[in-house]
Amino acid sequence: MKQALFLAGLLSLLAVSTHAEDGSKPICADRPGKGAAPCTVDRGHWQVEVDAADFTHDRSSGSTAETGILASTNFKYGVNDRLDLELNVTPFQTQHTQGGGSVSGIGDTVARAKIALLQGDTAVSLLPYVKLPTAQHDLGNGAVETGLVVPIAISLPGQVSLGLSPEVDAIKDDNGSGRHVAYSLAAGLSRPLSPTFTGSVELWGARNDEPSGHVSQSSFDIGLTWIPAQMQTLQLDSGLDLGLNHSTPQMQFYVGVSRRF
Repeated sequence: MKQALFLAGLLSLLAVSTHAEDGSKPICADRPGKGAAPCTVDRGHWQVEVDAADFTHDRSSGSTAETGILASTNFKYGVNDRLDLELNVTPFQTQHTQGGGSVSGIGDTVARAKIALLQGDTAVSLLPYVKLPTAQHDLGNGAVETGLVVPIAISLPGQVSLGLSPEVDAIKDDNGSGRHVAYSLAAGLSRPLSPTFTGSVELWGARNDEPSGHVSQSSFDIGLTWIPAQMQTLQLDSGLDLGLNHSTPQMQFYVGVSRRF
């Protein structure tokens, strides 16, 4: 109940806020999709990106597991024209495993900083992060973990944009004795479908070099965004991710909203 009230209050804030904006450029958010955008939030402005509802169906472990996330929110603040600071919190997460019961609670917290190196038709940023182990038992591994994403966007002919997000992470071993490397790449194409709608497709692949057994995952992801013509600081989005191998969840569906203040 508390999580539902949190989400309702947050969505109401996003809808009714009338904070003045400098300029009228459309909002640029790190969603939908698994990749990140290289754009940073303008100096002195806040941006809130909410994964309002997220559902994952997974049979990769030999049994069925379903995960739900409610109101996972990324708060961003523009420090200057090339740097923003970010904090992602997940107030509610639930997981149900066939034959294993259910567990619910808060998720992990992630602190990030996005640093723009190049801006324009080719844009590149650095996005280092630290994961803080705030998740309830059985929803996280209880470890502080770090990583680096390098978001890249390249403008192509025909209003098409190519997005690349290589990532490398330092992950706790399952047995708790040390750390190992995991890495991934999200590569996507996006294009306006109308003055307000943009469609995107993405291929994602990941490799986790866990000492007890390496895991490779891949997915094909579809996304859709809507930015109202009269309110360029608001974005609504949805996405569907489809697993391409047995180690990847078969399906993930989500809807979200982002707002710049």
